[in-house]
Amino acid sequence: MNVIEGNFEAKGKKFAIVVSRFNDFVVNSLLEGAVDTLKRHGNVNDEDITVVKVPGAYELPLTAQKIAEKSEFDAIIAIGAVIRGGTPHFDFVAGECNKGLAQVALSASVPVSFGVITTDSIEQAIERAGCKMGNKGGEAALGALEMVNVLSQL
Repeated sequence: MNVIEGNFEAKGKKFAIVVSRFNDFVVNSLLEGAVDTLKRHGNVNDEDITVVKVPGAYELPLTAQKIAEKSEFDAIIAIGAVIRGGTPHFDFVAGECNKGLAQVALSASVPVSFGVITTDSIEQAIERAGCKMGNKGGEAALGALEMVNVLSQL
């Protein structure tokens, strides 16, 4: 039996992190978690990490697509926070962000790791950005590290 499985070592690989500025009080912690994970677990150097900031989560897919088209990066990590409010706006933004990032990954054949948290409250967002629920930015970076290694074996 042949088993293909990735690890986290990614020295020399290049990563783009696309970050939404909206809800930056939460997103900044997610970004810190992603960068820390790339460096500590993946052995990725600073010069191999590019951070691109966009206004909000809705803009993440288009930016990820443009980055993927350049073929300069081994993986893209999308970071953002969509927090439910009193209107249906949350559903539109979260849904389109998710769908758009999935389309980029499939069409560009580059891993696009989903580090966009979608929560019902600010408290839940804070918990997922480094408190009780871990850091979802770091988890997205781990997924990107592993996928880079899996795809390099295929």
